[in-house]
Amino acid sequence: MKNILLTAVLTTILLSSCVSPKVYKDLESKYAALKKENRKLSDDNESLLGANNKTENDFAALKNDYDAAIAERDRLQADYNAVKTNLEALKASYDALEQNSSASLAANSKKNRELLAQLEAKEQALETENARLNKLKNELEQRSNRVEELENLIAVKDAAMTTLKNAISRALTDFEGKGLTVVQRDGKVYVSMENKLLFQSGSWAVGVQGKKAVQQLGSVLGDNPEIAVLIEGHTDNVPYTGTGPISSNWDLSTKRATAIVNILRENNAIHPENLTAAGRGEFAPIASNETAEGKAKNRRIEVILTPKLDEVTKLLQDI
Repeated sequence: MKNILLTAVLTTILLSSCVSPKVYKDLESKYAALKKENRKLSDDNESLLGANNKTENDFAALKNDYDAAIAERDRLQADYNAVKTNLEALKASYDALEQNSSASLAANSKKNRELLAQLEAKEQALETENARLNKLKNELEQRSNRVEELENLIAVKDAAMTTLKNAISRALTDFEGKGLTVVQRDGKVYVSMENKLLFQSGSWAVGVQGKKAVQQLGSVLGDNPEIAVLIEGHTDNVPYTGTGPISSNWDLSTKRATAIVNILRENNAIHPENLTAAGRGEFAPIASNETAEGKAKNRRIEVILTPKLDEVTKLLQDI
């Protein structure tokens, strides 16, 4: 809240006088912090996706161990059955030879003891392998349950973002064909508004139609207070030549992003700590700056909506 009030005061001062080096330095520091936070959010998202891929790989490796253990158990069972059959045959032979010479009896008795020792060893090995198999099975079930829980949670997050995207599309239906688009990708919702809907050339004052669009967007965001909202200002590559407190396209894009934040702040249902304003100047184009149409698309405000990922992060740490 203090940062937003300070930004408003700075904006007022900048509109009425030249920018002092200290004020300009403060603005640069704030922009660097915002840029760092944006990069952190992107890095966090990539880390979560990488952790999810690692979990799936670990799950596959554990399943392979489980399958190998079953195969080994079956082999040991077959060996056990073969030895048991052989023992039973020797027992029958022993009974038949019991009336023969003591020498033959002693030889068969020794053989019988050896086979009994082998059988006991096989039984012990089979018991040990069954215990290992049960342990692997339990681990596999636990991992499987956590992976399923993680997938369900991600699906819920995606469904919630789809619902949010649809609600925004309905709220902004009056502005279709006026340089406004709403898309969902990578688990986020992107609301793009071309400057022709929001600002006059070289200005950061939001027009009547643009303010109405932002307020209608804010009404949906107010119903989703846990959503993180990043507002990015973008320009084309034509250098800024206006007068006053603006020195570059970067300055202009930052002021335009802050102007959108100020309108959203009028809605008390939106948590100010979830709002971030950033200026990216001409350095993130979505179209070629070689044509007038491409430049118009690049002059825009992008509102990037990201769900809270605390639950997903906790699940990944537990896997």
